[in-house]
Amino acid sequence: MMMSAVAMMTAMSVQAQEGYDDTKHEIGISYGGMSNSTWMSIGDALGTYLISVGTVRYEDGKFVGPIGLEYFYHVSPVVGVGAVGVYAQETKDMFIGNESYGDAKNTYISVMPAAKFNWLRKKYFGLYSKAAVGVIFATKKENYTKGNSENISKTNVDFNWQASILGIEAGSPNVRGFVELGVGEQGIGVAGLRCKF
Repeated sequence: MMMSAVAMMTAMSVQAQEGYDDTKHEIGISYGGMSNSTWMSIGDALGTYLISVGTVRYEDGKFVGPIGLEYFYHVSPVVGVGAVGVYAQETKDMFIGNESYGDAKNTYISVMPAAKFNWLRKKYFGLYSKAAVGVIFATKKENYTKGNSENISKTNVDFNWQASILGIEAGSPNVRGFVELGVGEQGIGVAGLRCKF
């Protein structure tokens, strides 16, 4: 039953393409919100706070990203394969009591092979879904300007992913704006620009 539904949806998608396969390559750049790395950063701050028994607190936190860069090659009008890279960074000041003791920086770089499925691929408009699975390099640095604490610098490598359930793109055949709704490292909500050639 499930296989029949997938086969029917694929057949409908192929028929809806109207033969538009003039572009094989696409490069996109995006910005998102509420990514996996955002939650990692929140968990890291909470863990540090609990381990230090409430002596360390963070203020003036600034989170940049996730900024995504992606490439897809369309093996057919329906299916594209490629990769997604994502960058995010958080900086914050560290305090013990009322005194500033330095700053902390978390950097997140993700590299993920990806696939894109075009539900509708017309000349000026498209609907799609996207999935990516790979790794994240999470680097934590703490620089202390006071006290006897040693500076910290460590990198962890973990599993990471993105699942964009619905993507909408519109514009010219070669340059389009897009928005995506999903979950993962690019974010719950994603917006960007892509070029097709």
